[in-house]
Amino acid sequence: MELFCTFVQIYVKFGIMNWTCKYFDELTLRELYEIGKLRQEVFVLEQNCPYVDFDGRDPFCYHLMCFDENNVLVAYSRIVPKGISYENYISIGRVITSSAVRNSGIGRLLMIESIKACESIFGKVDIKISAQTYLLKFYSSLEFESTGKEYLEDGIPHTEMIRSCIEC
Repeated sequence: MELFCTFVQIYVKFGIMNWTCKYFDELTLRELYEIGKLRQEVFVLEQNCPYVDFDGRDPFCYHLMCFDENNVLVAYSRIVPKGISYENYISIGRVITSSAVRNSGIGRLLMIESIKACESIFGKVDIKISAQTYLLKFYSSLEFESTGKEYLEDGIPHTEMIRSCIEC
């Protein structure tokens, strides 16, 4: 049983995109494999950042996945409950799109669906992210604001950002 929201189909340049969000224990082995594969392709190979991606947080998180019409995972984010990454904040992390769909608008859709997932699962809450610094303008367009805290994470410049819940 999926704990989150509705199954959404969005047509983009690449055809029907199927969005679903599941708690870790609900993932199929195939889904878990696809998540690991895409995260390795992007974070380890493309960004040349060798690190242990499976950091122990996944079993406590929700996983938002977007599969194309050929059932290939093309976009993903991890929805992190309060107290896992940040003591007082829900978080969205491991935000990735496959190189096959980049620059198509799928990244914006991924973040919109991630925010909706947070609200559906946890209600209207503030969301904190660790944004790669070169993407500050992108995240700002989604109502995230920089806290001014900048740091290196795995050798990549990051900035802490918060999207405040207006209705909280």
